[in-house]
Amino acid sequence: MKPSSEQPLAPPRKTGRPRSFDRDAALEQAMFAFWRHGYETTSIADLTAAMGVTAPSLYTAFGDKQRLFLEAVRRYAGDPQAMADRIAGAPTAYDAARDLLTGAAIAYTGDTTPKGCLLASATASGSPDSAAVQRAVADIRTTIARHLADRIDRDIARGTLPQGTDSTALAGLVMAVIQGMSVLARDGATRDALLSITSATLAAWPTR
Repeated sequence: MKPSSEQPLAPPRKTGRPRSFDRDAALEQAMFAFWRHGYETTSIADLTAAMGVTAPSLYTAFGDKQRLFLEAVRRYAGDPQAMADRIAGAPTAYDAARDLLTGAAIAYTGDTTPKGCLLASATASGSPDSAAVQRAVADIRTTIARHLADRIDRDIARGTLPQGTDSTALAGLVMAVIQGMSVLARDGATRDALLSITSATLAAWPTR
């Protein structure tokens, strides 16, 4: 039986995520959840609660948990070309290392963000399920170390660092200290403590 002209048709059923869904804000909250708890121990229920969305909305907007994490990592790490430009454009390799170390000490002890580094904390376990995640995170660290080593090589070539300086090892030292500071920050180390570690590390920088 067709509805009469006096019977209004039912409104069309809405599908998909609600209009109020703010993808960028939801991604930020997912980033914080992974940052606090790590990749594997953060469940879909944890993510939907943090992001304020339903599971279907999460999957529609971001795919699966792994793709959501990788997008969160890209948000956290920022533009890789901008990072490369900052390292390459630093007056010296020492300045580049100082900026990386100081920036880490400040970022790891923020008042409104989780302590430590998302890249260090998110992939603590090594199950096969997290292999792609671990590779992506390792690639970010490796890329930063390579750019810093290249900047060190430029100083060696210009004579502002001693000939024979191992640029790979020196860049690796900076990255190791940065990762170590993440652990210390999670253990409760203060910003001042991490900045003191930064100063001690830079005091060991080779000079002519």
